[in-house]
This record gives sequence, C-alpha cells and structure tokens, in this order.
Amino acid sequence: MLVLAYLGDSIYETYIRKYLISTGICKVKELQAESIKYVGAKGQAGYLKEMIDMEFFNDEELSIIKCARNHKNNHKPKNCDIITYKHATALEALIGYLYYKNNITRIGEIMNYIINNKKMK
Repeated sequence: MLVLAYLGDSIYETYIRKYLISTGICKVKELQAESIKYVGAKGQAGYLKEMIDMEFFNDEELSIIKCARNHKNNHKPKNCDIITYKHATALEALIGYLYYKNNITRIGEIMNYIINNKKMK
C-alpha cells in the first residue's frame, strides 16, 4: 500500500502544481505556499473525509482507502497527528492505485473535486 501512496503522492502533487500554474501565479515561493493547502496532510485528509461523507467513492476505491489507512507504518509525521497522516496516505494510495490501473479519468474526477472545492482544511 505504501508503494501506491508513494506513486500517488507524485501524481497528486503534479495535478495541483499544474492547476496552480494555470491560475497565473508566477512566483515559485507563492506557488509553494499555495500548494501546501492542497498537498499538506491536513488538506488531503480533510478532502478525503469530505468525499467519504458524501459517498464520492465506489466500493473498490473505499477498499483501497481503508486498506491504506489501516496499513501499519512506522513513520512518525512531524507536522500532524498519526490519524491525519494515515488519511492523507490513504488518498495518495488511491491516486496511485488508479494511476497504476491507468484510470486517468477517475483521477481527474477526484482532482477536479478537490480543486473546485477550495475549503482549505
């Protein structure tokens, strides 16, 4: 599961970076500051919880999320609690899984939801 999160992290961040560049932000420092709202564990966990609550995910996706969220990991995050970190990792694992399965359309749907619902967590 952590391998999928590793892959998903890069895909997720690429989508966010592309979006932020498209908004016209030209300074790297500003891009970085804005990206943290999306790619930080708190933001990712918040979006995941929101999407679960609104039943955005199908059963297969929920299975991946639950498996990744519950996966034993010895990593201790420094900027958030372990629960938030596990939820963020679950979202990244789902993105990685969908990318691995070449389901780019579904990744786009998830990322569009996140980008268009700018409730910064």
